[in-house]
Amino acid sequence: MDRHQTEKDDETSAPGRPTLKTLAFMTGLGVTTVSRALKDAPEIGAETRRRVQLVAKQIGYRPNRAGVRLRTGKTNVISLVLNTEREIMSFVSDIIYGVSEVIADTPYHLIVTPYSRSQDPLDPIRYLVETGSADGVIISRAQPNDPRARYMLERGIPFATHGRTDMGLVHPYHDFDNYAFATEAVRHLAGIGRRRLALLAPPVGLTYHGHTVNGFTDALSEVGASEVPFNTVSIDHSIEQIRMRTAQVMRRQDRPDGFVSSAAAATLAVVAGIEDAGLKLGRDVDVVSKQSSELLHLFRRELLVVNENFRLAGSELARAVLGWIGGAEPGSLQSLSAPGEVLAYRRSG
Repeated sequence: MDRHQTEKDDETSAPGRPTLKTLAFMTGLGVTTVSRALKDAPEIGAETRRRVQLVAKQIGYRPNRAGVRLRTGKTNVISLVLNTEREIMSFVSDIIYGVSEVIADTPYHLIVTPYSRSQDPLDPIRYLVETGSADGVIISRAQPNDPRARYMLERGIPFATHGRTDMGLVHPYHDFDNYAFATEAVRHLAGIGRRRLALLAPPVGLTYHGHTVNGFTDALSEVGASEVPFNTVSIDHSIEQIRMRTAQVMRRQDRPDGFVSSAAAATLAVVAGIEDAGLKLGRDVDVVSKQSSELLHLFRRELLVVNENFRLAGSELARAVLGWIGGAEPGSLQSLSAPGEVLAYRRSG
């Protein structure tokens, strides 16, 4: 039955696409032997497995996904669910790179499932679960009480979140320590003499908003600095909205002399607003910003930056999902990245 089913599935491959029969012909082995060698079956000798897998790689063989699903009930698909209107391109490309790097040597493939601001974030999750379109799911923009995480937990779907929840439920995640980021940013600004600080925070509904705000306010108390309220905009607002609000605040008598920004794209708008108000970065005000690529110093050398590695996040999230699929305990698949030091511009050479 296994041999006949394998051959039947193989015959449904697209015309011109290498099949198990192609591999069998090229290696001089039977179709069933080739199929088992590709799956690392222990009854097939190591040298045979190596030879079959090498030829498969050389000719670009890929298993027929529909056939795999019929035989095993698995899709060999990991879905990365992203809000296409909220996520910036560097985040998307780096996360995809990190996930792809981990799954490259596995049977799994990555699909990106997008959704827009007008949709319920739960809609794409329901679709994936109800249609059985993926074996595992990765979601971003985690909320304290996240209905997507609860939905998948209740249905036993392996998943990982970029960011933490606060529901008292255990699941895999990878997060950046935004509490530590905000704390270190405030300490650095206080260390260079800045005393009136403003925070451009993540949106209120996301878990890392609370982590960031708590780190910022705790550090203000620690260093004896004061906060200049800047909570009418978040990093989710448009560049123009952030720029206008920054210019308004910077034209006031009690303007901040330091900013902490939670995203590089938003930092560009903050700097534009500072300059619209006729002030100079590094002289009248300093800005500490997160960045995921080393671009901010090309924009303004006076900026102070803390790096966040989204490629690492993608890799950790992929390992977490694959680990859960493989039977690991969800609580053992949690990771937190610590921020590095606040970096000033260093002239090369």
